[in-house]
Amino acid sequence: MKYRDLHIQTLREAPNNARTEGWAFLVRAGYLTRENLPTSLGQIALEHLRAHAEQALTHLTVIGNEREMFFPLASGNIEVIHCPHCQYTERLELARFVKKPAPQEEAPLPLEQVETPECNTIEALANFLGIPKEKTAKALMYTRVSDGRFIFVALRGDMQLSEAKLKAQVGEVRLATMEEIVGAGATAGYASAVGLSPDALVVVDDLIPESRNLVAGANEAGWHLKNTNYGRDYSAQVVADLAQAKAGDACARCGNPLEAVAAIELKNNPLNLLLALAEAHHDNKGLTLPHPAAPFDVYLLHVPGKDVDTHAKAEEVYRSLLDAGVSVLFDDREERAGVKFNDADLIGCPLRVTVGEKGLKEGMVELKRRNSKENRSTPLEGIAEEILSLLK
Repeated sequence: MKYRDLHIQTLREAPNNARTEGWAFLVRAGYLTRENLPTSLGQIALEHLRAHAEQALTHLTVIGNEREMFFPLASGNIEVIHCPHCQYTERLELARFVKKPAPQEEAPLPLEQVETPECNTIEALANFLGIPKEKTAKALMYTRVSDGRFIFVALRGDMQLSEAKLKAQVGEVRLATMEEIVGAGATAGYASAVGLSPDALVVVDDLIPESRNLVAGANEAGWHLKNTNYGRDYSAQVVADLAQAKAGDACARCGNPLEAVAAIELKNNPLNLLLALAEAHHDNKGLTLPHPAAPFDVYLLHVPGKDVDTHAKAEEVYRSLLDAGVSVLFDDREERAGVKFNDADLIGCPLRVTVGEKGLKEGMVELKRRNSKENRSTPLEGIAEEILSLLK
């Protein structure tokens, strides 16, 4: 492809809305607009990555599982849980972890209703009674979209619900309305499964049956029940893992601490793959895309001369490289050498070939790897074979 045919527009400065350094270079090099839309050059890069995704991934450090693959990135739109010891990786909302049941030595104690004014949150309740959050039961109430059934969810007070795990058990849900909550015999802020309507579907986290004497709502505003126990005071139709993992929890596979990682998803997403490559492969001058992840293997340019038609010679080199199966971006502009060199560095092809008057007089062209500081002269004759050997 020729530079002018692609209408490439490079920038000398990073855009003021730059989210990451790699993304800034993609915009500066003309792969993306400031609005994150692919340009003509970007479209070629994306089509190339669709065909060479597996090879491109070998140039990235990724984490994932059998279904998904992620590239860690601080500005990523996905939060994953990752174990650096055994490499267990899962989306935050689906991750498994080792739960720590409270000691089971204490016997179940009798139910006791206690007044708890203005204690409609777990934190307020625990502070008022002087107990840890793990001695409370948290209530969340939903309505199943498919049939309108009231869903009552209970998990230990120190845990957060994963709605993704809940939906995997009962289907799509929405938050219950106040009318639906009251109709099921519950009270918002003071709810428990004790005494609920028999039509309610009760779903509890699997840690609830292992926890004794929890404080739960009395389904009466300003009151709670001490010493609720699963099996004796209420039961559930569904017992499952509903809690969301967090950094520091123990890995379900190996027991080591888990990490929370911001990331982007790579499988079947060429734009994210391009961004990941830009993040992993750049220097202070621009992109340093590796073969075969780069959309072009060679950035070919000519330096205008006084006595030799360097453009015509560069056209000959361009044709010979294409005939040999080498992908080439030919900078055919009549621009100053410095401008072309800067743009070559920004765009980041693995190899740069410079056709200049001085070299041509000796039958040579200049060859430079993008990730090397050294230039070297190589014979014009046989340049295609030389480049093919370097790309192996």
